[in-house]
Amino acid sequence: MDNKALIDNLTDNGCSPENIRRAEALYEAGDMEALIKHLRKCRCDLVEEMHDSQRRVDRMDYLIRQAQKEEIKRQIGG
Repeated sequence: MDNKALIDNLTDNGCSPENIRRAEALYEAGDMEALIKHLRKCRCDLVEEMHDSQRRVDRMDYLIRQAQKEEIKRQIGG
């Protein structure tokens, strides 16, 4: 892996500019242990974002189901 590949991958993954700069600095310093720790933290942040997104999707599904129930009630005259 080279510096450009690291930056490109982190950018593609939606990492913040701050996290990208930190990873780049660790890579350039040759501190692979700290880089790995930092990358794992970035991964955890992405997983948390994924969970937040799933919760929003679940709430939207709930609203859709509620609207469908309301539509059925109106169709049968209730």
